[in-house]
Amino acid sequence: MFIRKVAGLDNVDLSWGHDEYLYQVVRDYLPEGALYMIRYHSCYPVHREGAYEYLMNDKDRTMFEWVRKFNPYDLYSKSSERPKLAEVKPYYEDLVAEYFPNKIAW
Repeated sequence: MFIRKVAGLDNVDLSWGHDEYLYQVVRDYLPEGALYMIRYHSCYPVHREGAYEYLMNDKDRTMFEWVRKFNPYDLYSKSSERPKLAEVKPYYEDLVAEYFPNKIAW
């Protein structure tokens, strides 16, 4: 008899790119939902087609709701008009200050 143990995505080796790099840099500072968004938002087979479900555990399935919520604001929300830096900078400075120390290891 073969008994399959669900590994969970934390135990799966994925291609290491900019998403994983950013995850490694910020993992000590952000809430878990944000970390899932960063780490897995480019893993389209999982969050668009439902592929690799057999690799996920219950935690992954729950946390992937954050990835799906973020997706509309990612690739498909790009605009040809650049934001006005003076208008958005204070908002993002406050947001960064809320979650990150003055220096982080890049």
